[in-house]
Amino acid sequence: QVQLVESGGGSVQAGGSLRLSCTASGRTVSGYAMGWFRQGIGKEREFVAAISWSGGSSYVDDSVKGRFTISRGSSKDTVYLKMNSLKPEDTAVYYCAAHRIWRGRYGPDDMDYWGKGTLVSVSS
Repeated sequence: QVQLVESGGGSVQAGGSLRLSCTASGRTVSGYAMGWFRQGIGKEREFVAAISWSGGSSYVDDSVKGRFTISRGSSKDTVYLKMNSLKPEDTAVYYCAAHRIWRGRYGPDDMDYWGKGTLVSVSS
């Protein structure tokens, strides 16, 4: 079993920045793509970004493109989401997830493993 633990969430004013981290432990995630989803209150969980095992390929949803960047640490067990120019509509619980095959874009039902989430709150 793979455990994914997110960190880095918090409260920030509009225009600010945060960097989320997700670290995998337990069974190896070798070869797995990892990504981020988010879910606002009363909304469905939506895809944000994903990155391949090597880190050489990534995909960022149009809704955050140009503001959010996904990257992977050298150990490959950690993935980051750097969020700049945050907006109130970015307020959500952000979840880390992993999938055994790189596809680029994923739906929530695609993912093999999930973290418990970290809350990001952006005030105007």
